[in-house]
Amino acid sequence: MASSDHGILIGYDGSSSSHQALSWAAREARARGVALTLCYTWAPGSAGPPLAGEPEDLARESAERILATGMRSVFAPDVRQLLVEGPAARMLCEHSDAADMVVVGSRGLGGLSGLMLGSVSLQVAAYAARPVVVVRGHWRPVGEYLPGPIVVGADGSAATEGALAFGGAEAALRGVPLMVVCALSDTAGSVGMAHSIEEDVERSIILCEKAHPGVDVNRQITIESPRTALLTAAQDAQLLVVGCRGRGGVKDMPLGSVTQALLWHATCPLAVIHAH
Repeated sequence: MASSDHGILIGYDGSSSSHQALSWAAREARARGVALTLCYTWAPGSAGPPLAGEPEDLARESAERILATGMRSVFAPDVRQLLVEGPAARMLCEHSDAADMVVVGSRGLGGLSGLMLGSVSLQVAAYAARPVVVVRGHWRPVGEYLPGPIVVGADGSAATEGALAFGGAEAALRGVPLMVVCALSDTAGSVGMAHSIEEDVERSIILCEKAHPGVDVNRQITIESPRTALLTAAQDAQLLVVGCRGRGGVKDMPLGSVTQALLWHATCPLAVIHAH
C-alpha cells in the first residue's frame, strides 16, 4: 500500500494512554504495510531565556529518552521518529498533512487526573488534516473473544462517504463485518426528511460495498438518538468511525455535539473523519 511520508503518525509522550495508542498504531501499520512515525513534542519552558543553554538541553535530552523508550517498545517493519519543538496539538496537526492518519491516546501526561479525554486529543480530533483515531476502551482480542465489527455512524452528511470509506477499509483489513448505524431521532420532524437521509446513506453504502466487495455490510436504522445508538454499538465494536459533525451541526464548528460525546464516552477506539 502506498504511504505518505509519516504513514501512521502517533503522538507519544510516555504516558500509559500513549503506550496503548502506540500498540494500536503499530498493529495498524503492520496491517496496512505503511510506516509508523512516533512524534514527541517538547518545549524548553516559558520562564525566559535559558541560562547557558542548560534548561533547553535538559528538556531536549529528556524528550529524546522518552522517544527512544517508545521506539524500543514497538514492533513494526518501518518505525520512524519525529522530535519537534512546540505545543503538542499544534505540531501533530501541522504534520498531519504528511500522514495517512493520526493516532493519539485519550489523554497524556499533562491532563488532569480523572479526566476521560485530554485537551490535546480533543484539539487533534478537531483540527488534524487526516483521519484521527483516539485510542480508548477495549480493542484487544482476548482468549475466545471474537473481534467485534467496525461500526460507522452515517447520516448522509458531507463526512458520511469518508467515514464509510475508512470503515470499509478497516473492516477489510481485519476481516470483520461493517455495521452502519443510521439514527433518525434528531431529524427535523418530518417523515420526508428521514426518508431522504436513509436514501443518502444507502447510496454511500452502495459505494462502500463496491469498493470492498468482500466485506459483509449490515445496516441498523433506528429511531434512537445518534449518541445513544452509537454508544450502544461501541460496546461490541473494535472501532467506531464517525464524521466530524453531522448534517444538523453548526456550519463552522469543527466537531459536532455527538462526536464530542463519543470522544468522551466511547468504550472502544474512535476514528473521526473530516469531510475534506
